[in-house]
Formats: sequence, C-alpha cells, structure tokens
Amino acid sequence: MPEMTIGIIGGGAAGMMAAITAARQGAAVTVLEGNTRLGKKLLSTGNGKCNLGNRNLDVTEYYCGEPERLQVFLNRFGTDEVVSFFQGLGVVLKEKNGYLYPACEQASAVQDALRYELRELGVHQVTDCKVDSVERNSQTGKIRVSGSGGSFVFDHVIMACGGKAAPKTGSDGSGFELARQLGHSVTPLVPALVQLRCRENYLKSVAGVRAEAQISVYSGSDCVAVERGELQLTDYGLSGIPVFQVSRQVNYILSAREEVEIQVDFLPDYSPEVYEQLRISRNLLLQDGRTVEEYFTGMLHKKLMMLFIRLAGLKPGESIREADPELVKKVYGLCRQWKLHVTGSHSYDSAQVCAGGVPLAEVTDQLESTKTPGVYFAGEILDVDGRCGGYNLQWAWSSGYLAAMAASRER
Repeated sequence: MPEMTIGIIGGGAAGMMAAITAARQGAAVTVLEGNTRLGKKLLSTGNGKCNLGNRNLDVTEYYCGEPERLQVFLNRFGTDEVVSFFQGLGVVLKEKNGYLYPACEQASAVQDALRYELRELGVHQVTDCKVDSVERNSQTGKIRVSGSGGSFVFDHVIMACGGKAAPKTGSDGSGFELARQLGHSVTPLVPALVQLRCRENYLKSVAGVRAEAQISVYSGSDCVAVERGELQLTDYGLSGIPVFQVSRQVNYILSAREEVEIQVDFLPDYSPEVYEQLRISRNLLLQDGRTVEEYFTGMLHKKLMMLFIRLAGLKPGESIREADPELVKKVYGLCRQWKLHVTGSHSYDSAQVCAGGVPLAEVTDQLESTKTPGVYFAGEILDVDGRCGGYNLQWAWSSGYLAAMAASRER
C-alpha cells in the first residue's frame, strides 16, 4: 500500500504535535508554515517560560459550544499524556501550583525539542508558505493545497492554522477563510486574554500600580463574571491575569453594542460588617489633628488613596475633623466598589488567544470535517479557547495529537 501523505497547514503548537504524531505512525508528513521557522508563537507563551499544561485540567477552564464533547477529547489526551510526550523528547518539567513549565523556564527549549524531533522523523518543512486554497478532488479524494510555496497534493490535511491572536507570529486569521472555502461556518471572533481599555481619563494618575483585587463585570444590572488576582492599572485601563480572564466576555458584550462596567474591590477579604467596623475603629483612633491624606495613609497604595480622595470631593490637606463625614465615607466606598467603564480592549496584536472559530459541531469525534472528508482540524482554529494557565496549549497538544492519529489511520 502506498505511503500515507498528510499535509499540515500551520507549524505552531498544534501543527508540530500533529506532524510528530503522524510521522510516528508512518505517514509522510509535510508542514506548510507561513513564517521562516516553526513554533514562533510558542516563544511568547507563559511570558517566555512556556506554560505548557496544567495538572488541574477541567472542561470548566474552557469556553466551547459543546463542553461535553470537549471533555471527551481532553480525556483521550490530557495532562498525563502531555507530560509523557515532553519527557519523551527529553524536556525536564517542573510544576508550580499545578502549572507545568520546562525546568529551564525557556520557551525556546520546548520549541527546539519539537523541532529536533521533526527533523529526526524526516518531516518535510516548507516555510514562507502562505496557503490560499484547499480543494478536495471528488473523484480521487485527494486534497490539493496551494499557496506561495507551491501546490501540493495529500491524502489528508490537518488545518492547524491558528486564530487571529498575535498576527505577527503568523496567526492572521487566514485559516478561517480556508475553513469557509471548505463549507464551514465560523462563530464570531473577538480578542481574548487581553488588556481592557477604560473611559476614565484620570487613570494616568495611578498607572503602574499593582494590587490584589476582585473585579466584577456588569452588563446593565447583571454580573456576568467575577475574578480575583493581581490587578495592574495602566494609563489606558486595566491589565493583569484577572482582567485577561474576563476579557472574552467583555468583548462579546461590547460587540453587541452593550455597555460594560467593571467594579473593583481592593479589600475582598473583608466582609461588609468587618469593613464597617474597620471604618468606625479608624474614626476613633485617627481623628487627632490629621489631614485627610494622613488619615487614609496605610489603607491602599498611596496613588490610589489620593485618587479616591479627589474623586470623593475631598482635599488631601484639609483637616479630617472638619471633612464632610459623607465624603469620608465615600472614600471608603471607592476602596470596595470602584467603578470603571470599559470601552474596548487592545487588538489581536496584544491578545494571547482568539475566541470563536469553527464549531465543534462541524467536526466528527475524530476532529474530521463534516463538510469536506479528509480534512481535520486542530488548535485555535476551532471554537475552543481556555483561560490563563496552560489550557490553550493543552488544547493544541490534545487536538493536534488526536487529529493526527485519526488522519494517519484512515486510508
């Protein structure tokens, strides 16, 4: 029987996993990559340390139209399988609170280990190849892939083109157009795991402040998301892990032309009752000749307290004894419920992932297209996106492996 030929469009995490897996099954594999080398986007993952998985793998860490099916895929190739795979490549791993990293904390080590294995397996790599068409011959069942690197014919093709996040690394959204050519739909796309921009121009005064906080996202009177972690204040708005985690929901709400408000609580460990007692105690202890600024010293970061004093309508240098008690109370309120109006997010250039894509309903349990037989999907091109913590790379490894195993078995 002639050797199985498999073409993989995209040489990112999912594409490299698919290529290695298919080659190990004995297929002749060709990777078509638009960049000059494979795995470019990997270098920026985990702040350059490559958070390649998480021990606490659960479908609730993902957004997907069919979570039950996603759980089945993750069960078939999960965290243990990822650990075994990379240990087999010689990558020493370490764990931090469930987060998995290479022990050297260098994403380049993961990229290199994958590239070395591709070379050892004889995988053909065509770089600087921008694919613009994928067509299946209904007579032969063969699939022709054409682009700037030439024209190729394969038995099967795996679409691992990525999404739209970080387009400078090659994820420019062109894969979605290829999917549409093949008869697929694409759910609405928005940047995810990205910074948020806010309307308030006074944020410049607190730019650079980092603080533990809880943020709540409101659409009208409905609270749609709550996250906690280190918040980073910037001149344009908000950043930090909790902001990244809610950015997906925020962008979908904004795309529907609805307003979004974020409420920030800088003292989330205090119950309302305990916080009120704190306020009363401070009033009793700190009234002796202090200014408003001196009175609030020690509550939060000084830049934040100075901003809240001004927003409440007080002057930092005025006597706390003579200050309006209601305005003093308002400062306390801002520490627990600071409201910001979100106008948008940074673009795909800054986003870690792209939410939306080809629905899981349009692929089989083997990740094969229900529209074009012989075409498989893996990675971010599918409508699956995870939270921060290695979940998106886990999906890349899982889907790349499963698609390649299915494609290399079908003859």
